Amino acid sequence: MKTRKVGEVMTGEVNAARRETPLKDVARLLDRHRISGLPVVDDDDKVVGVISGTDLIRRQAAQAVRTPGRRFRLSALRRKARRATAEARATTAGHLMSTPAITVHPEQRVADAARVMEQHHVERLPVVDEEDRLIGIVTRRDLLRVFLRSDEEIRQEVIDEVLTRAMCLPPHTVIVSVRDGVTTLEGRMEHRSDIPLVVQLVWKVDGVVGVMNSLTFRIDDTRPPEKHPSRRIAHYWLPER
Repeated sequence: MKTRKVGEVMTGEVNAARRETPLKDVARLLDRHRISGLPVVDDDDKVVGVISGTDLIRRQAAQAVRTPGRRFRLSALRRKARRATAEARATTAGHLMSTPAITVHPEQRVADAARVMEQHHVERLPVVDEEDRLIGIVTRRDLLRVFLRSDEEIRQEVIDEVLTRAMCLPPHTVIVSVRDGVTTLEGRMEHRSDIPLVVQLVWKVDGVVGVMNSLTFRIDDTRPPEKHPSRRIAHYWLPER
């Protein structure tokens, strides 16, 4: 079963900033390339953080709320206020970047990268090698292209790769229908234990957003065999004469 990897959909030519890159240059890069964020790398091209347009806007807002000519003791400031003060004073990407950077590897599945994006509420992920060096970047748009498969493409892959190739099922054992990425499975399996495996494999097909399981089974091989109580043979002795 073919599953798309991050390395297949990532962009290899990446615009990146250094720790010492001035924020004005960061803003120019974001505007010139019409992107929302940049990875920040060190001298070995290892990703050390990420800086976004939102970070720059937050810095401008932090500067606007500072009161000229008035000093605050840091010990009296709350955590958010201390952060706002640091952002207002930031002049380089290294001062303002978010760290640690959330990254992915090229061999990871596209679906896994999508979950990471959703979990951390980010729009793009730097792609790094085994030494954490930047080799590409993947965006929500890149991942979305994978999930914009037609229902018929998804259905055919489920039949060919999951049911026929992986499970070795005879044709028409399972009826597959797909609507807007939601895949419905109907039919009768030989063993009950095969049903969770089929559902799990279908979930891994690119473009599947949900699985409706209506499969039944002929043999419940998940229950332990019933133990029958041993029967004692009664011995009847003839009375002595």
